[in-house]
Amino acid sequence: MQSGTFQKSMLLFSFAVLVAVGGCNKKVASTPPTQQPPAAAVQPTVTLTASPTTINPGATVTLSWSSTSATDVSIGPGVGKVAPEGSTPVVPTESTTYTITANGPGGTATANARVTVNAAAAAPAPSAPAGISELFEQNVKDAFYDFNKADIRADAREALTKDAEFLRSYPSVVVTIQGHCDERGSTEYNLGLGARRAQAAKNYLVSLGIGAARIDTVSEGKEAPFCTEHTEECWQQNRRGHFVMAK
Repeated sequence: MQSGTFQKSMLLFSFAVLVAVGGCNKKVASTPPTQQPPAAAVQPTVTLTASPTTINPGATVTLSWSSTSATDVSIGPGVGKVAPEGSTPVVPTESTTYTITANGPGGTATANARVTVNAAAAAPAPSAPAGISELFEQNVKDAFYDFNKADIRADAREALTKDAEFLRSYPSVVVTIQGHCDERGSTEYNLGLGARRAQAAKNYLVSLGIGAARIDTVSEGKEAPFCTEHTEECWQQNRRGHFVMAK
């Protein structure tokens, strides 16, 4: 009996040892270390100011700026790449909006500064030289027309060509061409005919390179005759484009 009991005890002990050994040899799955996500890149910031913001032509403006989290900073137009912070003088020739752009790992940021350039003062109109009135009377000739016509005939072309040469030599001179008619026909008809004659003379001068803005036209019709006799010779004197120098 004791021997059987001992054998049972040994069997139970052996089984317990085998179980313990098997448990010790069992591999325990290892847990991988937790990886932290990378920190998000910071969005750049940038500022830009101009001093002064309104100038007269030729004056200098100072652009000042600062930025954060930027690896590349540039200003346009005309400045280019700059340090992350600083200032620079510029001389804009016209009203300009300057833009600064800051690039970095976190993206792009921009800022603007507007500079207004005042309009330049208008140059005074050139005045006619002394004695120009006398020269005008000596060199500028009227254009004459046939009865009831506003066509530029040969002698009128010659006169107007010389008139154009004078006007090119004295670019400050401005003229008015008066359209005149003889006494025949109604007042209303002759006003229209006088207007056509003055305009025809102007068009011819413009075709020769004289600026249209330097030439005004007006119709006198038959109301301001140069000759009052009732003859063809007198009527021819009244059918003309008459030049007057503007004061």
